[in-house]
Amino acid sequence: MWIRRWLHSAIFLVAALALCGPGGCVGPQISATPQYQPNPVFVPSTDYDVVWENAIDVMHSLQLPIQRESKLDGIIETNYKVGAGLLEPWHQDAVTMTDRLEGSFQSVRRRAVMSITPAQGGFLVGVEVVKELENPDKLIINSPGNSTFQENTPLQRDLNVVIGPATPEGWIAQGRDPGLEQSILARLQAPGTY
Repeated sequence: MWIRRWLHSAIFLVAALALCGPGGCVGPQISATPQYQPNPVFVPSTDYDVVWENAIDVMHSLQLPIQRESKLDGIIETNYKVGAGLLEPWHQDAVTMTDRLEGSFQSVRRRAVMSITPAQGGFLVGVEVVKELENPDKLIINSPGNSTFQENTPLQRDLNVVIGPATPEGWIAQGRDPGLEQSILARLQAPGTY
């Protein structure tokens, strides 16, 4: 047990030294006074296509893989993305250092849904990011125990297929991720994007 703790401490120390060198710390730049963006945020624009393309560009800049987009409904859904750790400063989905530490020692995934609705003088863009933690206890279901051939049993002509769970289990919902939501909303409100 103490070896595992020592190994985790050593990995953390190496990661901290790799990220913070003589030139300063590398990683997501967090301002001292973060500005809160309302959710949904108002985007003053008369062109729906420009707002839509900017929303797609924001999702691509955060490397969130788009699963479904419906321009008629105004919905952009991303697929799950595994959370970044300390040794992945180029990924922007983990906004705070706490998120990066959590992603280093625990498997985390996030999924975003963005909605664009017309409003007077522009559009309302809402963002909802859901965060989940991996639960390794549920992953024992996929053990090869009964699906392997054993030498000491007679041949049985059972043509039933071994079917696992239909949906991936083993994830614990953590609710919404306000840090990533605020990062997306700030990028949508960045000056010069419209």
